[in-house]
Amino acid sequence: MSNYTNLPAPSPEQGLNNYLQSIRKFPMLEPEEEYMLAKSWVENEDTDAAHKLVTSHLRLAAKIAMGYRGYGLPQAEVISEANVGLMQAVKRFDPEKGFRLSTYAMWWIRASIQEFVLRSWSLVKLGTTSAQKKLFFNLRKAKARIGALEDGDLRPENVKRIATDLGVTETEVISMNRRMSGGDASLNAQVGSDGEGTMQWQDWLEDESADQAGDYAEKDELDVRRELLIEAMDVLNVREKDILEQRRLKDKPVTLEVLSGQYGVSRERIRQIEVRAFEKIQTRMRDLAKGKGIMVPA
Repeated sequence: MSNYTNLPAPSPEQGLNNYLQSIRKFPMLEPEEEYMLAKSWVENEDTDAAHKLVTSHLRLAAKIAMGYRGYGLPQAEVISEANVGLMQAVKRFDPEKGFRLSTYAMWWIRASIQEFVLRSWSLVKLGTTSAQKKLFFNLRKAKARIGALEDGDLRPENVKRIATDLGVTETEVISMNRRMSGGDASLNAQVGSDGEGTMQWQDWLEDESADQAGDYAEKDELDVRRELLIEAMDVLNVREKDILEQRRLKDKPVTLEVLSGQYGVSRERIRQIEVRAFEKIQTRMRDLAKGKGIMVPA
């Protein structure tokens, strides 16, 4: 699937507004059209068909990416990772399974974004406690549950309740909240005018088709995915966790050469351990999802 050089690509220079406008020009597909395009890709490796499948779902990828804007990562990069997941979904999609591509693609899009979060965010290291990881992935959900949605510092009683619920200290709650609260962009923020009133980000992401909108994952499912990801971390041994942290979770990744000297093995062996660690997390996450009755890709 190499015919993606002409896909719209989000960038800080382009701006989110321009990107959302550019992807909105691609029409949504009717079920039968989607089925025929998917068949053409599976049976004939028709890259034009695959390209249409991808572009028709770029708005879905952007909408899911918006759900991760609270992690303090560049929005253009998060959307790019979402698009990578979308392309992987199209590559593996089987139209004979009986469900829409959007339903299948949601898992791949989220998995791609979640891996990006783990690689990029220096706040949470794999070496931290499970309670701190739980705080990272669940703070916003905990705030919403008690109605503490305002910006800025939490009230003391809310800090205490969240700390108790998540099993961390009040200081950790305050620190994490301050670091996760900065720089978020609201879906209600104005992005321009179409002559009939001010448009908002969410307006560009909306799909007029009720059937397609029903395929989008609910917030609770997203929270479940995050919890699965946290659980999957425990499958790694001490060496795997350390190497993955040093290589992918530091602001300045440690080189293969340094780690090979530290562990007394070759640089290629360190690279293999790093790759295997991610594969183990992915496999464990899928096993956990199946055990909980959550749909995962075939």
